Amino acid sequence: MHHVENFYGLTVLTVPPYTPATLLPDAASVAWRLQSGLYSTDEDADVCWERFTSTVELEKVRALVLGYGMDRVSWLTDLSDRLTGLEAVFLGDIEDEEEMISSIEQSDVAPLLEAFPGLRELVVRGGSGLKFPVAGHAGLRSLRIESGGLPPEAAESIAAADLPALERLELWLGDDWYGGGTTVEQLAPLLAGARKPALRHLGLQNSPIQDELAAAVASAAVVPQLTSLSLAMGTLSDKGAEALLHGQPLTHLEELDLSHHYLSDEMMLRIWTTLEPAGVRVNLRGKREPDEEWEDDEEEDGASGRYIAVAE
Repeated sequence: MHHVENFYGLTVLTVPPYTPATLLPDAASVAWRLQSGLYSTDEDADVCWERFTSTVELEKVRALVLGYGMDRVSWLTDLSDRLTGLEAVFLGDIEDEEEMISSIEQSDVAPLLEAFPGLRELVVRGGSGLKFPVAGHAGLRSLRIESGGLPPEAAESIAAADLPALERLELWLGDDWYGGGTTVEQLAPLLAGARKPALRHLGLQNSPIQDELAAAVASAAVVPQLTSLSLAMGTLSDKGAEALLHGQPLTHLEELDLSHHYLSDEMMLRIWTTLEPAGVRVNLRGKREPDEEWEDDEEEDGASGRYIAVAE
């Protein structure tokens, strides 16, 4: 994982220590990134936040990226009356050298969504402690959760939430060992196409049950409304791909992302010859091979020798 360089269509500017206000760009022209506490040259979180809020025209800020040491949703909600133009938030822009994704602590995001009805995009990196007890949000258009282990309760809440404007949803479900474990049943409202009528891109990614998800997607009512679908980063095998090919047509899609997969060459060819002539861009990069040591023990302990892309 690496720091984002662009967010919400804006170049990310990391707030450097001690920069005079006269040298800062227009507050609406960049995505402001705040980080604290990791390197000796960084300011303490409280100092960094105070300097930012006292030197930048908060009413103009459109996008905020909170990095290491800045994971305090309450700071944003406490200033909701000044951050009136805020449309996009990235919580946990932390790269591997700072902290592994499975260790990134998050919290309840409901107060954030409640305080900012004008929020259009939310990205969360890290699933530990993440809660999403949100009945709905009228304005959110894009939601991405990057996680090595998304708490099943959070995934279930997202699946059930009323998000009428949501166009893009990407969930990295992650591994049981790191707090994941979401089941197909918990995603049922999402797969049924309920409560998210504007959804055009769906990503159910980074899952050890990718074959089960593929089988569920093959008959899911939400699929016809999509223009792109991602089942990438997981343990997809020929079994799951076979279910996709025998399910409802996918030829209406503009893109199908199956990258980081465990498909045979024969299955890859079948997918290409079925979908590419119909104009579907198919991503099959990142072919993986099962770990033979674990694969040999599959009958004993259930191991498949297949691994998701992002866990710890």
